[in-house]
Amino acid sequence: MIIKRDFLVIGSGIAGLSYALKVAEMGKVLLISKTSLEENNTRYAQGGIAAVTYPPDNTEKHTQDTLICGDGFCNRKVVEMVIEEAPLRILELIEMGVQFDKKKDGKFDLAREGGHTEHRILHQKDSTGLSIQDALLDRVRKHKNIEVREYWFAIDILTQHHLGKLVKRTNSGIQCYGAYILDLEKGSVNTVLSKITIVATGGIGSIYETTTNPVVSTGDGIALVYRAKGEIENMEFIQFHPTSLYNPGEKPSFLITEAIRGFGGKLRNSKGEKFMNRYDERGSLASRDIVARAIDNEMKISGDDFVWLDCTHLDPDELVDHFPNIAKKCLSLGIDIRKDFIPVIPAAHYQCGGIKVDENGLSTISNLYAVGEVASTGLHGANRLASNSLMEAVVFAHRAAIDSMARIESISVNNKLPEWDFSGTGHPEEMVLITQNYKEMQQIMSNYVGIFRSNLRLERALRRLEIIHMETDKLYRKSTLSQKLCELRNMINVGYLIIKMAQNLHESRGLHYTISYPNKKRSSEF
Repeated sequence: MIIKRDFLVIGSGIAGLSYALKVAEMGKVLLISKTSLEENNTRYAQGGIAAVTYPPDNTEKHTQDTLICGDGFCNRKVVEMVIEEAPLRILELIEMGVQFDKKKDGKFDLAREGGHTEHRILHQKDSTGLSIQDALLDRVRKHKNIEVREYWFAIDILTQHHLGKLVKRTNSGIQCYGAYILDLEKGSVNTVLSKITIVATGGIGSIYETTTNPVVSTGDGIALVYRAKGEIENMEFIQFHPTSLYNPGEKPSFLITEAIRGFGGKLRNSKGEKFMNRYDERGSLASRDIVARAIDNEMKISGDDFVWLDCTHLDPDELVDHFPNIAKKCLSLGIDIRKDFIPVIPAAHYQCGGIKVDENGLSTISNLYAVGEVASTGLHGANRLASNSLMEAVVFAHRAAIDSMARIESISVNNKLPEWDFSGTGHPEEMVLITQNYKEMQQIMSNYVGIFRSNLRLERALRRLEIIHMETDKLYRKSTLSQKLCELRNMINVGYLIIKMAQNLHESRGLHYTISYPNKKRSSEF
C-alpha cells in the first residue's frame, strides 16, 4: 500500500512527540512506533531534565559543566544554544501539563547529579520521563492532524537508490522520499511517501547484554540512515550508567537514578569502603564515565558481581518521598533502601554519537531530520552530562519543526517510488538462526566493546561480527521480514560502526577507554 503524508515521524519518545505536535499545525503527520507508543527510552528516564532556573546557577556554569564532561568533543556553539533555549522549552512542557516537583515555597525542587556544579535538575519524583511522555501522548492522540500507527517498523529510508540511481556516501544531494514500513501485525510492507521524514528512534542499548534501555532499543534509526548513505559520527562513545539494580535475568535492568547520589547516597565496595574518592575528588558525584570505570575496576579487584549503594544514613522519609518507585522496586526484592545497601552494577545506557545533524536537526540527507538520542548534535561530545538528554530532545525537536515547516512548501511528494518486492522470499526454516545470532551479537559487544576496550578486543569483535553479518545478510535476502530479523540486521550495522570508530580513535577519551592507550585517559588512574 502507498501512503502519502506531509510528515513522517519514526519514533514515539519525547523528541518525536514534541516534533509531531508542532508540525501538525501545518500538515498531515504519520507517527509510527514499532511497539506501543508508551515503550521507549523517555518512559524510563528517572532523573529529570537539566535547565538553568535560579541563581546562583547560570548558563555559563551549565555550559562549562557540559564541556568538561564532553572532554573536548562538544561543539561549544551548540552547547550554548541548547542551554540558552532550554528554559523556554521547559515552560512549553509545563503549559502542556507536565508537572515538576516543587518545594513548600513554590520554587522548583531542583536536584543535582554527577558532573553538575549546581542544583539544576527539574524532576517529577523518580519518574520524570513518564510524566513528560504521558502529557505529550495525551495531546498527540487527540490531535486531528496526527495519525498514529503502533507496531509499524521502518525497514529502509527511500532515496534515489530506490529509483535505480547509484548513491554513495560521498555523494551530495541525497534526498529522502519517505520509508518502507513493515506492519508487524499484518506482515505487509507499506510505501510511505513523505515530504519530510524525521528519525526519533532512540538508543542502541539492547546490542549489549545488560542495559537500562527497553528491549526495543536496537539502533534502528542509525542503521536506517547509515544504509541510506547518511553520515554517522562518534559512535564509539557509549555511556554506561554506573548504577543499575543488580538483579540477574531482569531485562531491561532497573535504573537506580544518579539523583540518589546527588541526594547523598554513597558507593561502597564489598569491604564497606567508600571507594570513589580514590578515583576522583568529586567522589560519588563524579561524571558517569569515571564512576562506571571505578565500579568496574572495584569489581575486577574483588571478584564481586556488584558494588553497594548506601542510602541508610539519609532521612528515611525524605528518601522514600523523593524516590518512591525505586523504593518500591527494591522492596519487592527484599531490599529496604532505608536500612539496606542496594546492589548496583553498570549497564549500557546512552549513545553520545549517532546521525550527524546541523543545529536544526537536519541530517546530511535532504528532507531527513534526526532528533533525540539517535542524533549526534555536538552537545554531548565524548560523554553526556546527566539529564542533558531530555533537554536536548525538546530543544532540537523545536528547531527541527521550525526549520522543516519553513521548507515544506517547496517540497513535493515523489510518486515514482516502487512498492516493496517480496519475490524470492519465504519463512526462515529455523528461527534459532536469528535468535542465536542475536545473543552472540550481544555477547560480542559486552565482552569486547564495553567499559574497557583494547585493540585486540576490538579486532576480535570485528572478526566475530563479520561472520554474523554474512549469515544474517544471506538470511535476510531469502526470508520474509520479521521484527527480530530486522532488528538483528540493524544491530549488526550499529555494532560495526561502534567498533570501527573505536578503532580509529587512538586514545582514551571520555566514554571510550582503551587499555591500549593507557596514558591518554581523561581523569584518574585506573
